[in-house]
Amino acid sequence: MAALAQSIRRSAIGLGLFAIFTGGSIALTQALTHERIQAQAARAEARALFEIIPENRIDNDLLRDTVTLPAGAPLPTPGPVTGWVARRDGEPVGLILPVVAPDGYSGAIRLLVGLDPDGTVLGVRVTSHKETPGLGDRIETKKSNWVHAFEGRSLDNTERPRWNVKKDGGDFDQFTGATITPRAVVKAVARTLVYYRQHREEILRRLHVEERS
Repeated sequence: MAALAQSIRRSAIGLGLFAIFTGGSIALTQALTHERIQAQAARAEARALFEIIPENRIDNDLLRDTVTLPAGAPLPTPGPVTGWVARRDGEPVGLILPVVAPDGYSGAIRLLVGLDPDGTVLGVRVTSHKETPGLGDRIETKKSNWVHAFEGRSLDNTERPRWNVKKDGGDFDQFTGATITPRAVVKAVARTLVYYRQHREEILRRLHVEERS
């Protein structure tokens, strides 16, 4: 019996040490991976910002020139929105907002939407998504030119009902075998334009206040 009890204790100690080692290894890997993923996401976001508004068109530090804007419908954000401000000769020439399309086929789609002061789309880029490879991933610029269809659009030159995919009576192409993904992106961009129109005066005031501060 004593030998059996000793064997059980040794096994328990071994299992405990194994669990501690395994748990520690997983925690360390997660910590290191999390930092790496965050760094990669930041680099991807920076590249997307300059794809929307190229550096040669501005003379400020786009990555550091930010403004906090009021939360509110129709943007589906839980709190205030922090956007990037593009300036030339001290005047705001563009604003890039982080936007979430919550109704993608496989979950939330994160976007950057660039607008000029009049509310015209300068560009749209997808920064993260989990859409189906070969179908929904055509929202990426490396897969297709689909997102370029937003450039130059506004609520003034594209009536609200036309901010839909063609299947729903709108102007924007859907993908073969994948309508949910482009529909979600189109709706998110449209909501951004509505948000900007509703808050335009306040947004422009804040852009000029941030420049002077």
